Amino acid sequence: MFGLSFGGFTAPWWFLLLIVVAAIVAGYVIVQRMRRKRTMRFTNLELLEKVAPKRQSWIRHLPPVVLVISLMLLTTAMAGPTDTQRVPRNRATVMLVIDVSLSMEATDVRPTRLRAAQDAAKDFAEGLTPGINLGLISFAGTASVMVSPTTERASVVQAIDNLKLAESTATGEAIFAALQSIDGFAQIVGGAQGAPPARIVLMTDGKQTVPTDDGDDPRGAFTAARAAKDQKIPVSTISFGTTDGEVTIDGKSQPVPVDDESMKEIAELSGGEFYRAATADQLHRVYDTLGEQIGYETKNADASKPWLMLGTLAALLAAGSALFIGQRLP
Repeated sequence: MFGLSFGGFTAPWWFLLLIVVAAIVAGYVIVQRMRRKRTMRFTNLELLEKVAPKRQSWIRHLPPVVLVISLMLLTTAMAGPTDTQRVPRNRATVMLVIDVSLSMEATDVRPTRLRAAQDAAKDFAEGLTPGINLGLISFAGTASVMVSPTTERASVVQAIDNLKLAESTATGEAIFAALQSIDGFAQIVGGAQGAPPARIVLMTDGKQTVPTDDGDDPRGAFTAARAAKDQKIPVSTISFGTTDGEVTIDGKSQPVPVDDESMKEIAELSGGEFYRAATADQLHRVYDTLGEQIGYETKNADASKPWLMLGTLAALLAAGSALFIGQRLP
């Protein structure tokens, strides 16, 4: 199905042709009236009945009416109507940053936080539109660039499958690593169009532990978020897990509650969005939402095709009805 749009026009001056269409309509009405007057002057009514064709009903006006409609539709098509449409992005960079600290071994999200995160992240990677360059960073005590930005999804999916747990949580280092990776990629592919738009998707379940100071440390998460803001690279954060999470380390059970507040702060400081996911299903929905936001953009796209199609069909209908009704083209 297609819709007709009046959202805007790229060449509205073509509507001046409607003046010509109006003149044609006026001329047709005048000709019909003159024709009727000439007929009324024929005083020999008996002879008129013999030589004049039988008067047709209103249907004789159908071909010219349809032709006028066709001209109006085609004129609208030439005026270049546009419509606001969601179209796939043809260039963008996304760094997927995943926490692999030991807290991701918690089973409050089945089977574990890490396994659920891997499944959702793979779906996210495979579902992104082809024009997106996707990279992957894992982080615990340090950050590692697993895959540099690429449109090849298989390498990202394989790297997600190979994520391994480690100690500590260096959230700030992970964001800085993502910014550096995006900058390096932009210098390679920027060209005349400039660097493609970029975004960081950060998924973590706990509070930063490296550095041990709060997020305002020079290498901390909040400082990194401000740097992202300065570079116009928003950080979309996903706080994953529950407040009841526990892991066993060195034979001792330790609570690993999710840290929503820090993730909210990072998102706000960077100009991104915060998402909360306490279950695997919720995490999948969050990634689906991000995939829609990142993979598509709203543009004023050409919407002339429906008008052109209808105008052409109307012209064909006008020609066909003229041949059927009057045995001639209009």
